Amino acid sequence: MAQKDPQSSLLHQDALDFEQRAALERELSRSPLRLHQNILFDSSSSFLLYPTLLGVKVVNILDNRVSRFIGRHEQGLRYLAIALQQPYIARRVAKTTAGANDAILVASAFKKKRVYFFTADAPSDAILDTRDVFNEKPSKEEQESLSAATGGSAITPAERLGATATLHTTFGDIRVKLFGAECPKTVENFTVHARNGYYDNMVFHRVIKGFMIQTGDPNGDGTGGESIWGGDFEDELHRSLKHDRPFTVSMANAGPNTNGSQFFITTVPCPWLDMKHTVFGRVTHGADVVLKIEGVKTNEHDKPLQDVKLLAIKITS
Repeated sequence: MAQKDPQSSLLHQDALDFEQRAALERELSRSPLRLHQNILFDSSSSFLLYPTLLGVKVVNILDNRVSRFIGRHEQGLRYLAIALQQPYIARRVAKTTAGANDAILVASAFKKKRVYFFTADAPSDAILDTRDVFNEKPSKEEQESLSAATGGSAITPAERLGATATLHTTFGDIRVKLFGAECPKTVENFTVHARNGYYDNMVFHRVIKGFMIQTGDPNGDGTGGESIWGGDFEDELHRSLKHDRPFTVSMANAGPNTNGSQFFITTVPCPWLDMKHTVFGRVTHGADVVLKIEGVKTNEHDKPLQDVKLLAIKITS
């Protein structure tokens, strides 16, 4: 309800981001890592901080009001353990040097290998463009998955980038033009998954009328899927490829550089998704099938009441 309440604007998120956060929250509720969460006070004992679905919540306990959410604009992060580095300020001191007592919030996040630092300084656009470097060393499981995939695959290098894809669904066929030149890694991931039968018989687990249809999750609930390399891979964002028209094919993610196997097809222009989700294709035939899937009845989690399946994907080079 708070998402629609004009009096709670501090809590508002766009629909896609909120659903991703809600899915992550449900996954966390089933994980023992939820016990790593903590709460803390600032040095004045006036503000209480604790991690939530929307970020680290800061509550002024003197008037019982939410002051802010720290890290709320970082997509795909569900913070867990937090710590606050804040020099003690003597109450009798009237003035201090500007910035001398800036606090630093340190946080871990669910299913992330990084530690996050937050300060009061707003980073410049130039810093943001180079900040999220995808440089984590793959885990042992991811390396084993990659080794198995490359060792056992009969797909030749020339077949790893498809030109078009035909999605065979229980409602009919959808043909997609793929943007391999602009998004080679994304198209390679999609192509190899499709040729290996990874997507066969998956359901469209999320359908929102007037927005999009989504599939590609082996768990069927929005929480699963991985790339052909194991784990996630980085975004391939291009200003020339936008969500400026319906029937755009784009990667679903849980934040920057968290692409796995899930993807969605829009049914309306969605400009708010630009530079956040990798556009790697457009529907050229079968738009009526997309709209037919969009029109099915769904439950409160936007999952169709009757399964709509992606039977297989045929790739042509």
